[in-house]
Amino acid sequence: MTNEELIYQITRAVYHRLGGGANAELVENLVTDVYKLVRSEGTAGQLSAEGAPSRRDRIVISAFGVNRPGIVAVISATLADARYSIIDMNQTVVQGKFAMVLIAEASQAASDLAALKAHLKEAGERAGVRIYAQREDLFQAMHRV
Repeated sequence: MTNEELIYQITRAVYHRLGGGANAELVENLVTDVYKLVRSEGTAGQLSAEGAPSRRDRIVISAFGVNRPGIVAVISATLADARYSIIDMNQTVVQGKFAMVLIAEASQAASDLAALKAHLKEAGERAGVRIYAQREDLFQAMHRV
């Protein structure tokens, strides 16, 4: 079973137990905790078949709000300070509303995801946008449910 399949199975079980109205952040935290326990038992691999960093080393960041100058700069500076590399990014402005989704790699990160989320939340408050961050493998699995 691949890491993504394992996370998908855990996510389905958590949603099944908590019900469809479960808080997404609570589900993400529970799935992360269970996955870490399972991974520490040696059932999940470190690298993909190509030897590249696995999806758990990558994060999906999304930002939404009213457009204003400097939003991308604030987010990218926050990632650079934490030594995360942006590997893909898409942003758009529609009728004055800003939306961005990016994927960053944590292979050289100076901080863990929880710390990065806190920094991104602060950065979002400064920039006037809401920023969400989640491990890519969790993101993929949770959006399959």
